Amino acid sequence: MRAKLILENGMVFYGKAFGYLEETVGELVFNTSMTGYQELLTDPSYYGQIVVMTYPLIGNYGVNLEDVQSNGVKVKGFVIKEPAKLPNNFRCEITLSAYLRQNKIMGIKGLDTRQLTKIIRDHGSMKAIITIEELSQSDIKKRFNNFHNTDAVKNVTCEEAYEIPGDGKNIAIMDFGIKENIIKSFEKRGCNIKVFPAFTSAEEILEYNPDGIFLSNGPGDPADLTEVIENIKKLVGKKPIIGICLGHQLLALALGGKTKKLKFGHRGGNHPVKDLVAKKIYITSQNHGYVVDELPEGMELTHVNLNDNTVEGMKSEKLKIASVQFHPEACPGPEETAYIFDDFLNIIG
Repeated sequence: MRAKLILENGMVFYGKAFGYLEETVGELVFNTSMTGYQELLTDPSYYGQIVVMTYPLIGNYGVNLEDVQSNGVKVKGFVIKEPAKLPNNFRCEITLSAYLRQNKIMGIKGLDTRQLTKIIRDHGSMKAIITIEELSQSDIKKRFNNFHNTDAVKNVTCEEAYEIPGDGKNIAIMDFGIKENIIKSFEKRGCNIKVFPAFTSAEEILEYNPDGIFLSNGPGDPADLTEVIENIKKLVGKKPIIGICLGHQLLALALGGKTKKLKFGHRGGNHPVKDLVAKKIYITSQNHGYVVDELPEGMELTHVNLNDNTVEGMKSEKLKIASVQFHPEACPGPEETAYIFDDFLNIIG
């Protein structure tokens, strides 16, 4: 069935619909990973976004339910050039199109996704609509005006606290949209974990008496989460605090730093980051549209992005705080920065 991708800047692309046939609106972003589409689709950090895959062939190994990163697809829409007609992998449980249908997510195929990527790079991330309907200009304007992503974290955080038992350090996780492999990374290290909803009070978290507090990844603008920032302020100095991605940004804001929105974000599995402490360069997995623009006073810069020199990590030995912007848990992407979890636990220890 014929479908259209309508961009906020007025450009229109024609392709074919696949997945669930219901119109969708979201922020259009691109990801440069060649594999890992199922982890990407289920990453809560993508909530509210229509994702363009730059790699031309998607779906060639199907979807397995073991590697998904949350309880379902979190993107608003999916844009690809060519779907694999016959997925071929011994772990395949369902085709990509069927998985999108099952999760009620609309996709569009047959587009030049590399041209789309260049447009996003030139014009920045923008709103977009995937539809099979004929829309008037007033209809399009109304849909764009009605879309916002300010409640993203509320929609992806857990509804109530839950525990994952272990024999090691007690870790309290503030869930802003946590990926499954972050939890597994702490599990592998024997941690006793309790996951709290995003807006849990500082008092309730401290009552649990954790050895350390982890601030997770998640979607949206960190500046929208004023209640969370105030809670983090109350936790600083009381317990060691560690964070990844959105958690890193929220920590910076709580300590008096500043964040900004990137023109088109960092999303993919090939971003070079320099560890200034170890004096080594790593290839990292990334997924964010915002970065720390100004470090808080007293924080040490630990990692830097070699593509654009943005902040990728910070720490304070005095406050027992450390955080990174990239994703050491990978899924998808390179796993060479998994040492970050060991560094986190050393800070807690």
